[in-house]
Amino acid sequence: MSLENLKSKLDKSLNLSSVFGTISKISASTIEIIGLRPSIGDIVRIASNDGLKSELGMVTAISQKGANVSPFGFVEGFKIGDKVYTSDQGMNIPVGDELIGRVVDPFMNPKDGKGPINAASYAPIMRAPIPAMKRGLINEPFSVGIKTIDGLLTCGKGQKLGIFAGSGVGKSTLMGMIVKNSTAPIKVIALIGERGREVPEFIQKNLGGDLSNAVIIVATSDDSPLMRKYGAFCAMSVAEYFKSSGKDVLFIMDSVTRFAMAQREIGLALGEPPTSKGYPPSVLTLLPQLMERAGKEEGKGSITAFFTVLVEGDDMSDPIADQSRSILDGHIVLSRELTDFGIYPPINILNSASRVMGDVTSKEHRANASKFKRLFSTLKENEVLIRIGAYQKGADKELDLAISKKSFMEEFMKQSPNEGFEFEEIIKMLEQIN
Repeated sequence: MSLENLKSKLDKSLNLSSVFGTISKISASTIEIIGLRPSIGDIVRIASNDGLKSELGMVTAISQKGANVSPFGFVEGFKIGDKVYTSDQGMNIPVGDELIGRVVDPFMNPKDGKGPINAASYAPIMRAPIPAMKRGLINEPFSVGIKTIDGLLTCGKGQKLGIFAGSGVGKSTLMGMIVKNSTAPIKVIALIGERGREVPEFIQKNLGGDLSNAVIIVATSDDSPLMRKYGAFCAMSVAEYFKSSGKDVLFIMDSVTRFAMAQREIGLALGEPPTSKGYPPSVLTLLPQLMERAGKEEGKGSITAFFTVLVEGDDMSDPIADQSRSILDGHIVLSRELTDFGIYPPINILNSASRVMGDVTSKEHRANASKFKRLFSTLKENEVLIRIGAYQKGADKELDLAISKKSFMEEFMKQSPNEGFEFEEIIKMLEQIN
């Protein structure tokens, strides 16, 4: 047999390098190695000597004695003396149109049982955000088919928005409505750190089983912290691939809080000092590295991003919520109080804002939206007086108008998960506030 034939029969995914290190210490979430001279961020393959276990890991700390590796899986099954090889894969993942309609893990391995994904292109997981001077102006509306958002909190192509809510208020339902009703040709959905049960439920209940133009990247709560952390970056790399080909991409991530918790576990294991609510400083550095990669790039497409943020105890001063709000171009706050009145999706229009609405809407649209919010605010301020019968009609013309429009405003804010509206249709409806 010729040498060329022998080489062609070898598995190209195998790393046959004789250079390897060994495990010198194992803790709950990190492995210390000696014998290699890696760089921060290098990908290595950890292999047990008995051949029963093999995992990818990332070099997260270096000292004169050796290096710390955080595995993408778990440390169970490894022993002192097991070998660690440098990996040829590096910080790259396969990307391509073959991903459309598939459910994958952060390394683009299929999780839907539909066979392997043979993508020809590779993209780096970590990449610098769009340079400031190459960002396109956000001047086109991005319709999501939801009356409250399109009418009162209008989004623009390339905008980054946060959906802030406590547990059980309806984030997943709202996400499903946005994905179903959005006009974006490509939709990338990152489910990070959520319960495994929620993945098939989200696909069947919220999306109706339709993944015809969607890619779902999944890293559930039982995955390692490193897998949950880089799951978000991998999903963003997939969105960037489609953006670079000129497409307008909808990117939805659920949730930023679980992503931050994963980095908290990694940071604390590496000895970082805990700050507010136990989050190390690296968490606050990591959020803009992810979020700023969304946007509109001149000469290419756009990534319009919605990031859900779990607000613990409905406390909007939570450090992750506070930091996210400062980075994003708008925030949609879901209110538990509105669910008590049967208003779904329970979007609190008075606490929510879209920073680009003025750039993507007409003067008449903005005037109607402003009047809607003003009347709704007037109604909320005087709610107690009206309920106990202390208010006399005619005492305040603005309040009289708000009371006369109460039914219309409540109906406008209500929307069934199965309903979707055209952008022009919503603007026409909003004119009834006059």
